[in-house]
Order: sequence, then structure tokens, then C-alpha cells
Amino acid sequence: MSFESLLLMRHELLLLLAIVLLLIAEIGTNDSQKSIISPLAIILFALHTIVGFLPLQEGSLFGGMFNTTNIVATMKNILNLGVLIILLQSWKWLNAPENKVKVSEFYIVLFSTLLGMFYMISAGDFLMFYIGLEIATIPLAALAAFNRQENKSAEAGIKLLLSSALSSGILLYGISMIYGTTGSIYFAEISQSITGFEPLQVMAMIFFFSGMAFKISLVPFHLWTADVYEGAPVAITSYLSVISKGAAAFIFMVILFTVFKIFTPVWQDMMTAIAILTMTIGNLFALRQNNLKRYLAFSSIAQAGFILLGIISGTATGMATVVYFILVYIFSNLSAFGVVSIISAYTGKDSISDLNGMYKTNPKLSLALTLALFSLAGIPPVAGFFGKFFLFTAAAEKDFYILVLIALLNTIVSLYYYLMPVKAMFINKSELPIAYFKTDKISQLGLAISIIGMVVIGFASPVYETILSFCFGI
Repeated sequence: MSFESLLLMRHELLLLLAIVLLLIAEIGTNDSQKSIISPLAIILFALHTIVGFLPLQEGSLFGGMFNTTNIVATMKNILNLGVLIILLQSWKWLNAPENKVKVSEFYIVLFSTLLGMFYMISAGDFLMFYIGLEIATIPLAALAAFNRQENKSAEAGIKLLLSSALSSGILLYGISMIYGTTGSIYFAEISQSITGFEPLQVMAMIFFFSGMAFKISLVPFHLWTADVYEGAPVAITSYLSVISKGAAAFIFMVILFTVFKIFTPVWQDMMTAIAILTMTIGNLFALRQNNLKRYLAFSSIAQAGFILLGIISGTATGMATVVYFILVYIFSNLSAFGVVSIISAYTGKDSISDLNGMYKTNPKLSLALTLALFSLAGIPPVAGFFGKFFLFTAAAEKDFYILVLIALLNTIVSLYYYLMPVKAMFINKSELPIAYFKTDKISQLGLAISIIGMVVIGFASPVYETILSFCFGI
């Protein structure tokens, strides 16, 4: 294998190198020296993220099992940005006394899940896809149960593990049907072998669709989401809501557009119904939440329904809008989770009612959370407005007018619950509001990056145009 071929796996090899170096650092340091692990991990990952943006040639390895294209590399870079922000926002929590002894475990397991996601989105066949999916999924259950002293965290880990096992089994059953009817696991060969609406192949597509719907938290496969998000540490909740969901949505879209392209009328009908259910139920349940993590969990479910508007078009434009929306969603959601993680780390509070009167004591955090919620709601001029606008446009171009209308109505409903924390911070009065506290510089940096990205991305038209140019020819 030549050096040029190895460069096609640049993201994976650099991330693997970071994992190995962290393992060496863990073995070579005693308990009094563990404080170097967090800075080392962040520096290594920052370098990995920067190198990821260098120009990269397209190509494939291992007979087409692993593919590198411009849009795949762009998606990996987007995930890297999100993870880097999460690492910065997790600084205070990870350096708490109860977590210092296991800080190496956090970084190594987190990077391992990201490595699995990289292999998954670069997959050219179902074997590489499934291996990457499992590498990404199984360690996430351990991360969800990271707070060993809390029963809810252990419950979150068990629920995530069981739901992931069930969804993976359903998905694998669909893959086995595809292999049984086509004799191949390669995406390109399968798409050529499927020439008609053979019942077993349609059933395989439905099983695959259902398995991936678990991963993306689409209704009615969403029941694990709120409990896992509430029980997991805030850093892992934010990781699940943006990084894991973004990677799964991307490869889900790619496989539907390539392997199951002939079944487009079938999965478009399924997706229309599921998009309506996901947006509506996610919004209605979010209205009733007081816990901030459960609140953002149902918000995340509703946002997954909006993502389907881009996928349902089945076009390169639709793919570009989905990737762009994932980028916007990462900055917006991590801005919200950044504020929640800071409040949780410094005060231990995690309810909307705890925010009453917070603007008087912590105005900067209040403004940051307000901008994030405005972006998630799609209120201009922040980037969330442009993300949803492009999704609606992609669906409307393919004449899904009823779906777009329902999505617009759901956007109006979402305004109510997205403004609930804003009302609590700026209007509601409290005798004992959250006291003023000074945030550490690392957490401030993570929150600042996400806010700047959320504000700037919407106005930087070359970002969307570049993504769109990469998607043509897929």
C-alpha cells in the first residue's frame, strides 16, 4: 500500500495515533500526573482537526470497502469540529475530583466511537458499514454510564445498550436479506443487482430503514432517547444529540440514495409519514418538559424530523442541505448544551425553572442560550433559519408541499417551547436565582466557538456552495 493510499485514511490514522498516544500517557503517568491527560487530548485532537481540512484526493481502498470523497471528508471535518467543542466544554466536568481518575478512559472511548463513525461514513459495503456502526455504538453505552455514582447514568447505559442491540439486530437482518437476494455486500454492485420491486428486497429496505431510525431517534423508534439523554453526563448527551445523530443521518442518506435508489417511491412515502410523526411528537412532548436535558432530547427528536425533509428529496441538493443543516445544528445545539453543561458543572441545576431570573446574575450565559434557542427554532438572522430554509426548499422542489406546510406549522409550535427558557431567564422572577459564577477559560472558548459558528455560518454563503459542489456526482 502506497503512501498516497494511506493518505485516503488520514482522518482515521491520525485519530488512531491520538488514541495510542493517550494510552501511552495513561500507562506512563501516575495519579499525581493525570492532570496532563486533558490538555494532551485536546491538543492532539485540535491538531487532528486542523490536518483534516488540508486538501485531500478522492479514492477507495480494500477493493472499494473504504471510500474517500470530498463530501465524506467534509462530513468528517464537521464531526471533528463538533467533538472539539464538546472536549472544550467538558473541561470543568472532567476535572472535577470524582472524574480525574478516569479522565483517560473518557477520551480514549470517545475517540474510539468517533473512529467507528469515520469508518461507517466512508463505507463502500455493508461489512465496513456495520463494523463502523458497532465500533461507534458499543462504547457509547459505556460513556452514557460514565457517572458511576449516579443510578440514572447506569440506567442510561443499559437502555442505550439494549436499544442499540435491538436496532442493530433489525438492521443486520435487513442486510442479510440484501446479501441473500443479490449475492453481494458492495453498495455499487447491489444497486445494479436490484432491478425491480422484489418483495424480499423491499422488506430488507424496510428493516434497514427501521434499524437506522433507532440510531437517529425517529418516531416511533425514539423511546430510548429522553431517558438516555437525561441519565448520561451532559457531555455525552451533547455528543449523542449532534455527533452520533449527524453521522448516522449522513450514511443513512447515502445508502438510500445509492443502494435503495430504485425503491425511492417506497421510502419517500415511509419518510413522509415518519417525518410528520417525528416533528409533531417531538415538539408536543418538548412542551411538557422541565428538565433541560429531556427538553433538549425532544428538541433533538423534532430536529431529526426536519432533517428528513432534505433526505426525502433524493437529490444532490437535498444531500447538500442535510450536510449544511448538520453543520448548523452542531453549532446551535452545542451552544445550548454548552450553557447547560456550564450551569450543571458549577451549580448542579438542570431544570428550566432553575433559570428564573438568571439574566440579572449571569447575563452573558443568558444571551448565549437565547441565541442558541433562536437558532434551533429557526429565527433569523442566526444560522438555524438558513438551515431550515434550505431544507424546506429542497422538499418543495420535489413537490412535497403538504410536508413543507406541516413542517412550517411545527416550526411555529416549536417557537413556544424554545422561548420557555428565554422567558424564564428574562421575565420570570425568582427570590433565589442562580448566583453569579465565573466560567473557566476553556469552557468559555468552547462556547465562544460554537456561538461564532452559529452566527457566521448562516451568512457565509461559500460554505453552502462548497458543500453543494461536493454533492453533485454522488
